Amino acid sequence: MVVKINENYLKLKSSYLFVEVARREAEFVKANPDANVIKMGIGDVTKPLVPAVVDAFKNAVDEMANADTFMGYGPEQGYDFLAEAIIENDFKPYGIDLDVSEVFISDGAKCDTGNIQEIFGLDNKIAVTDPVYTVYVDTNVMAGRTGEMGDDGMYEGLVYLKCNSENNFVPELPSEPVDIIYLCYPNNPTGTTLTKDQLKVFVDYAKENKAIILFDAAYEAFIHEDDVPHSIYEIDGAREVAIEFRSYSKTAGFTGTRCAYTVVPKELMAYDSEDNAVEVKPLWNRRQTTKFNGVSYPVQKAAEATYSEEGKAQIKEILDYYMENAKVIRESLTDIGLEVYGGISSPYIWVKTPNDMDSWKFFDILLNEANVVGTPGSGFGPSGEGYLRLTAFNTLENTKEAMDRISKLEF
Repeated sequence: MVVKINENYLKLKSSYLFVEVARREAEFVKANPDANVIKMGIGDVTKPLVPAVVDAFKNAVDEMANADTFMGYGPEQGYDFLAEAIIENDFKPYGIDLDVSEVFISDGAKCDTGNIQEIFGLDNKIAVTDPVYTVYVDTNVMAGRTGEMGDDGMYEGLVYLKCNSENNFVPELPSEPVDIIYLCYPNNPTGTTLTKDQLKVFVDYAKENKAIILFDAAYEAFIHEDDVPHSIYEIDGAREVAIEFRSYSKTAGFTGTRCAYTVVPKELMAYDSEDNAVEVKPLWNRRQTTKFNGVSYPVQKAAEATYSEEGKAQIKEILDYYMENAKVIRESLTDIGLEVYGGISSPYIWVKTPNDMDSWKFFDILLNEANVVGTPGSGFGPSGEGYLRLTAFNTLENTKEAMDRISKLEF
């Protein structure tokens, strides 16, 4: 007898996208140690935690140092004080009522969007937008819901919903029956959005076909358009067909602090092998209480502080700062004749490569000639070929410098 591996991992044809970006960047820096590389690839923030959050964080740590206020294991689902603040601030303003039991605090939307597939059967047909945040695809490959990747860059068994300039980045409904649909809006990587009417099309489809939408709303705080929903639950009937994921990473600078949450409504049903309806929320609860010990008390107190009046004001300043960066990128690249999408209700800017060059070639040109790091669109799926993603999370000074360098390139 020998130990067997999960051979589904062998279907993953390349290293995780951002690992490959980091590898190429590291090789360049090693060969060019004096180069001033500006990173606009991985979506990590640069602004520190705001004072209101830091104060709450420190106070909670002080509580942990006192025997009378020390907190040990907390509820795996998260503390009620944070869930209540989430409901009051993130949902009630949009007319959405939630119960505390429907909110699950976690250490990241990436983790939740990757782990959620565990509670669904392996024979479910999965649909993803193309291009797509790679975690949605890779975790389903790892689980065994796909075949091998074909020469077209698509995994056998997955349904790809093409999003490009030809359809204004609005995905069409699946051309074949599907059970689970991943949607991310504002979108990563394209930075584009869906209106309420456009999102309602998917909610209606899910209701008619007994499907479930996994809705990643990690970039909701960047929305600046009136007709773009902040939550899928603004759409009538969405509570019956959708799970929503949120994160403090980009909103409040928690990329290194780690806190997020997932909403699983009581009405949401899936079905067993005999087509009996099964409530989904207890399944996610069971998964989390078995495999997750919860987010630390100080981190949850820090997250709660994002909803204080001071926290909201301080965080708005940072969000406005990043969106000014996005404006600089969008306008600068448009001025030199490049096709640019996103950057209006999103910190991501999706750039069409010049002269139909491939994504990795454009990446290499920016890195080697302008010392600017982006993320090649092909890493997000076949429809990402011919595009490159830039993020607005660097400093304003670096963002302006990067645009100045790119403007001097000849394509």
